[in-house]
Amino acid sequence: MTEPLLPTYFISHGGGPWPYMTGDRRRNYDRLEQSLIDMRAELHDRPRAVLVISGHWEERGLAVSSSPNPGMVYDYYGFPDYLYHIRYGAPGSPELAARVRHLLGTAGIGARLDPDRGFDHGTFSLMKPLYPEEEMPIVQLSLDAGLDPAFHLAVGRALAPLRREGVLIIGSGLSYHNLPAMRGTSGYEPSRHFDDWLQQTLVLASAQEREQRLIAWEQAPSARAAHPREDHLIPLMVTVGAASEEPAAVTYHQTDFIGGLTVSSFRFGNPPISAEL
Repeated sequence: MTEPLLPTYFISHGGGPWPYMTGDRRRNYDRLEQSLIDMRAELHDRPRAVLVISGHWEERGLAVSSSPNPGMVYDYYGFPDYLYHIRYGAPGSPELAARVRHLLGTAGIGARLDPDRGFDHGTFSLMKPLYPEEEMPIVQLSLDAGLDPAFHLAVGRALAPLRREGVLIIGSGLSYHNLPAMRGTSGYEPSRHFDDWLQQTLVLASAQEREQRLIAWEQAPSARAAHPREDHLIPLMVTVGAASEEPAAVTYHQTDFIGGLTVSSFRFGNPPISAEL
């Protein structure tokens, strides 16, 4: 039986280790958490593994995590001590890591296996609500430090066959990522302007225009105010490249994140049809 064609997702992953937080700060993430629960439901438990492209991992060239038992990367600052002792215990998949490397190599894109890389918060902050059982195999793919959008679109195209192999491809970043501005109100309007452009680009534009606009993303309204450095935007390119001809939909949208920021997540392609239908 042919595997269903899985959609790809770009997820605005929130801040730090939020699923493990307690108290009032945790409430900032209620709608994001619900969107991830809804995402799990629309996938009908069809994925057999997940490939995450995290905005928190950059290398010169591409690297693929290949440990069967990944550790943790506590890549955040200023949180209570207990948040530096949490553990998300899902397995890795050396087999999937090798498959990712092979697909990239076939497309002329070099990648190395990294047996030491653990789960950063761009990965475990999503996986904790998505797969709290901690049983889903997860592999991470780094960004190339050049952060070239056209290159990462090509990476996505090379990885597209994984969607027929039961592998869920997730780009983990943020639609708005300007940390200094997040501490006040100056990010409210730029985040809204850039999000409006993202909606037009991803949901309304044709497939060809979508890629052209993403390659030229710096021309978008408030582009550099929204992304002084584009590390949290580039995972989007991989997920679009892997589903380049398919429609997009908004899966999470919030206009009052951390007070008044506008942030969104997107799906590319349609959810698999439930076997019960």
